[in-house]
Amino acid sequence: QVQLVESGGGLVQSGGSLRLSCAVSGNIFTIHKMAWYRQAPGNQRALVAAVTNGNMPNYADFVKGRFTASRDHAKNTLYLQMNTLKPEDTAVYYCNAVITSDVRQGAKNYWGQGTQVTVSS
Repeated sequence: QVQLVESGGGLVQSGGSLRLSCAVSGNIFTIHKMAWYRQAPGNQRALVAAVTNGNMPNYADFVKGRFTASRDHAKNTLYLQMNTLKPEDTAVYYCNAVITSDVRQGAKNYWGQGTQVTVSS
């Protein structure tokens, strides 16, 4: 089994910063891709940042220049440093990973439980 556990969410004032973490554990052969998504009430889940093996992170336009995604391969952990936060960044942030546990079964998509980020004006 594979588990993704997010942490680091909370309440912050506009202009503040938060750092999210997503730790992957379990039966891992290869992590192909990790990403952060977010979902605000009434909205669809949207990609925030994605880190694919061997490539630079990709960011949604609405976070470029403010958020930085990074991955610690040794710890199987993905981070999201969020600076200059705005009230419109308020959402549940989800960690996503594409992982191969058993090469006979191929890669599978996994989600964390989500962490709430609330930015007050």
